[in-house]
Amino acid sequence: MGSLVVLSTLLLILGWTAHVWTLNPDDPNVCSHWESYAVTVQESYAHPFDQIYYTRCTDILNWFKCTKHRISYKTAYRRGVRTMYRRRSQCCPGYFESGDLCVPLCTEECVHGRCVSPDTCQCEPGWGGLDCSSGCESDFWGPHCSNRCQCQNGAKCNPITGACVCTDGYQGWRCEELCEPGYYGKACQLPCQCLNGASCDHETGECICAPGYTGAFCGERCPYGSHGLQCEQGCPCQNGGTCHHITGDCFCRAGWTGSVCGQPCPVGKYGINCSKDCSCRNGGLCDHITGQCQCAAGFSGRRCQDDCPVGTYGPQCNQKCECHNGAKCHHINGACLCETGFKGPNCQDRFCPPGLYGLICDKYCPCNATNTVSCHPLSGECTCTAGWTGIYCNETCPPGYYGEGCMLPCSCTNGADCHPIAGTCMCAPGFMGEDCATDCPLGLFGPSCMSTCSCHNHASCSPVDGSCMCREGTAQVGVDCSILCSSGLWGLGCNQSCLCANGAACDPVDGTCTCSPGWKGIHCDNVCTQGYWGNNCSLSCPCQNGGSCSPEDGTCVCAPGFRGTSCKRSECSHGMHKCLMQIGLEPVPGLHGRACWVCLGGRYGRACAEICRCTNNGTCNPIDGSCQCFPGWIGHDCSQACPSDRWGPDCLNSCNCHNGAQCSAYDGECRCGPGWTGLYCTQRCPSGFYGRDCSEVCRCQNGAECDHITGLCACRTGFIGTSCEQKCHSGTFGYGCQQLCECLNNATCDYVTGTCYCSLGYKGIRCDQASLMMEELNPYTKISPARGSERQSAGAVMGIIFLLLIIMAMLSLFVWYRQRQREKGHEIQPSVSYSQAMQMTNTDYSLSGENCFCSSI
Repeated sequence: MGSLVVLSTLLLILGWTAHVWTLNPDDPNVCSHWESYAVTVQESYAHPFDQIYYTRCTDILNWFKCTKHRISYKTAYRRGVRTMYRRRSQCCPGYFESGDLCVPLCTEECVHGRCVSPDTCQCEPGWGGLDCSSGCESDFWGPHCSNRCQCQNGAKCNPITGACVCTDGYQGWRCEELCEPGYYGKACQLPCQCLNGASCDHETGECICAPGYTGAFCGERCPYGSHGLQCEQGCPCQNGGTCHHITGDCFCRAGWTGSVCGQPCPVGKYGINCSKDCSCRNGGLCDHITGQCQCAAGFSGRRCQDDCPVGTYGPQCNQKCECHNGAKCHHINGACLCETGFKGPNCQDRFCPPGLYGLICDKYCPCNATNTVSCHPLSGECTCTAGWTGIYCNETCPPGYYGEGCMLPCSCTNGADCHPIAGTCMCAPGFMGEDCATDCPLGLFGPSCMSTCSCHNHASCSPVDGSCMCREGTAQVGVDCSILCSSGLWGLGCNQSCLCANGAACDPVDGTCTCSPGWKGIHCDNVCTQGYWGNNCSLSCPCQNGGSCSPEDGTCVCAPGFRGTSCKRSECSHGMHKCLMQIGLEPVPGLHGRACWVCLGGRYGRACAEICRCTNNGTCNPIDGSCQCFPGWIGHDCSQACPSDRWGPDCLNSCNCHNGAQCSAYDGECRCGPGWTGLYCTQRCPSGFYGRDCSEVCRCQNGAECDHITGLCACRTGFIGTSCEQKCHSGTFGYGCQQLCECLNNATCDYVTGTCYCSLGYKGIRCDQASLMMEELNPYTKISPARGSERQSAGAVMGIIFLLLIIMAMLSLFVWYRQRQREKGHEIQPSVSYSQAMQMTNTDYSLSGENCFCSSI
């Protein structure tokens, strides 16, 4: 127990000692002092003792050993109390111990900082005050808000780092710079969208347009009539001139000039910028815009180079001359220049009295007085009235001409006669109008189209004589086409036979069949589909409870046990259910209340005692056992299939399948044979496919065609093989590789055409003719392009021959050189002499010291 107490005490002392020395004495915030303490210790000391030892001596009695004493010391231990001193460390005033450190103590907590010395806070950037609880003012930043902000242009200063947060439109370390041109907004990151050289507001990005432009992005020119900065200046241009949107300069329209386009082009100029010269003649004025000439009186033409046309005069030649008897009219004032023999203001009077002519008016006019206007007073020449011609005006106008002098051509067409005086047309029968160019309207004919046609049945009437041209469906008997084709005939002249069946009517014009009720199809040879009846099979059958419908009139043929026009009524009496069920009957599905009962499947007759004989899904009548066959079957027991060309109920419909296709007896669907497709199996398989349902892929190669039925490949010329994958073997060519090549002298044969490609040194169609080498090398020799390989072979052979010649020449040179060297060896023979070189002087093989020398010539 005592030992435990001592151990515990020792541990406490050690722990306290460790605790005291955890502080670092070198810490400036640690203060220290010396203190004394008593320690019970066990100390050692030198303890003297008498040590006996033996030494050699002369005492023979003790066997020469003598005893001696000496004082020696040994280490002994004793307990004692010792006063000791130690360095005591503790935190200096104003500091407290925290772990192994002495940290300063602040009375007030540093809110946004740390305590760095007693009652002294070191604030975080952006905070100030004794306890670091106050934020920096707007113009200060950093620890204790001791730094003044340097931001400009309304930028905010970061209270911690002092960095400037620029407002929109500014940049730089102190936000002292505007955004670079072309950018705006926050951090100057947004690109300006202004066009046409416009500047951009560095803050908002708003476009400040250059002169001459407007719009949100300055992408539009100034509106018409304005220019300049912000398009606020009006254009002064006149007479349709346009204003430059930037400078306001006027661009004049053709014919105008001046700074504001207010002046017309000077005389003799016209057009844009008045750059064109006028070309008007004879005093004509030029339009300053178009350059068109405004001619003076008496002139005409594009450049006023011509006098007025004969018979006109005055301004714009719009006055009509009134001169007579061949007098000329002055083109400017219209004055008449009379011919000899005439007088008066308009030359309308003759010098001679009427009926006379000559120098002294002594001759009588020879003209036909009725058809003559007058005769010339000097020559007596006759001037005929309109419609007459000839020397004496006694001839009518030739055909096609009329009027004075018969100079006007008639405008009549279609063989019409022209009136010689007025030129009016007298139309031939069948035509009308002023120039007789219009045919008679339908239903009219004859001269002036005054007669009415009498044709019937939409026959056309000849506009000339009214004869009738009968249409298809009308017999060409009689004049008026009133007799139609007889039954069974149609077409032009009733020469076509109708193909309509089952009492269908045949259109006499085009032979179209109009089917009787209950039939359909082009030739009315298909009965209506089950469930339909009437004209064009357009009406639905009203029959119910399994009743069938007559395709002609829709009459219902009721199933056993039902009656009525639509088979709605049951023939069974009320109250028979139990009795009928006992004899093996079952109810007809779908009936309620007064239900009807029929025999169970496969039986019929009284008490359902008879067995039905219907096959192939035929329906058995429960009363008499008659069979109603399934589509595709006929016969009293439905055991006979429809013929191969018929289908449907009772095999009434005709099949329309082609190319050996099988027709479904049930619904008439065509099951195409191999190689055919389409609704009626009339189309071949598409290219690249063959077989049943065209599902097989052709394997033919090299452009070979694939048989749409079997898939066999029809190889092109020069190929063979199942898939035409092989070229003709060597020595054969052509279709099926059945032709033998006739090429000689190792020539190659084209596997398609059989053309021979000759080897080097041969030519000819079959390469059976020798050719000279120089002929091959002659650039003027006609060489087929197919023999390019032969020319290459010839070049290779020539190269090899040339190389062999060089090698032979080098060998000859080498042999000559060796022979030359051998001849030189016989001419010079060197001599050699020897002297005594060594001497044996003893048996130990000692050598004498005489020298050896050689001389050579």
